[in-house]
Amino acid sequence: MTDTPLDFGDPEDLERLRHDFRAWLAGHPLPERPADEPLPVFLHRWHRQLHSGGWVGLDVPEQYGGRGLTALHQVTVSDELGARGAPGVPRIGYLAHALLRFGSEEQRRRLLPRMLSGDDVWCQGFSEPGAGSDLAGMSTYAERRPEGHYIVNGQKLWTSYAQYSGLCLLLARTDRAAPAHTSISAFLLPLDRPGVTVRPLRAANGDDEFCELFLDDVRLEEFERIGAEGDGWPLAMTTVAYERNALDTGHLSKYGLLIERLRRAAHERRGTLPDGLLSDIGRCAVDYQVLVAHARRRTAERLAGQSAGPESSVDKLLMTRAEQRLYETALKVFPEELYGEGGEVLGDYFYSRAASVYGGTSQIQRNIIAKRLLGLPVGPRA
Repeated sequence: MTDTPLDFGDPEDLERLRHDFRAWLAGHPLPERPADEPLPVFLHRWHRQLHSGGWVGLDVPEQYGGRGLTALHQVTVSDELGARGAPGVPRIGYLAHALLRFGSEEQRRRLLPRMLSGDDVWCQGFSEPGAGSDLAGMSTYAERRPEGHYIVNGQKLWTSYAQYSGLCLLLARTDRAAPAHTSISAFLLPLDRPGVTVRPLRAANGDDEFCELFLDDVRLEEFERIGAEGDGWPLAMTTVAYERNALDTGHLSKYGLLIERLRRAAHERRGTLPDGLLSDIGRCAVDYQVLVAHARRRTAERLAGQSAGPESSVDKLLMTRAEQRLYETALKVFPEELYGEGGEVLGDYFYSRAASVYGGTSQIQRNIIAKRLLGLPVGPRA
């Protein structure tokens, strides 16, 4: 990647925004992280620092704590952070868009400013032990009582950093007799509510990002439901459609930095790298350019007012392929990063293995593309 920023068909004021953000970063550098500080605590400090400068929620309307700009402006900030190797803007955009679309006016005004500022830290309670990518198969049940409140029982899994969160966007079934896609509702769950238990899980890379969430007779009030009963499925699809996109995370710039490093290695070690490895570097560069091309198109769609939809499954598959191939190749070119301190590529490689699972497995993405984009018929079950 060169020093030229990604070209997404920028509006006239975009370069001014980029210049202003670079100037702000010069005076507000990334804070130091003490060796004993958990990553999510550090990222929350960074979140609040970015928000203090007005760099979180750029595409959220001003009345809800944002700046009323476009998705492209927020993407530009993420691109700048990725190009500097800095943590991205906190990944709350997909939750914010779900609240914007399905929350009541009172919920939007109460919840969104605190989400953007970091005063409230959120997590996402979607997946379950028996219903990961197949969210329609969830068994967590919210029983509506005659008094009007709900009693929730069930279990969630892969709930990122729940142990550091105060609120959870929870999906639960509210009608066991109705079809799966029309019987799911969404709730705002305070994690200090009686009956909620959070248990962190240790992953292969040593992180405890993922958690189990146990719900035992948890009471939720009607005003804590987001949207109407049965709105949970379209809300979830809105959420994961944004979550499957590389645009808002700075991933594209991060990939570009590593590809540039691989290119330099290929040039400097010409004659010593096997031809097969040189071909792998070339494939990584092609993957990156294809992903950038899709990012340009997706940005144009969002600027035209189109919401994220099933097309994001194409982006997710491309991002997964690009990320996994990139870090596999990087470990072959830089095997020294397998050992000792500073093995950043190894940590990223471990995390990349989850890319084909989180946000919906690659198999689920292909099913979405086949059914919802290509209109292919469903074949007989074996």
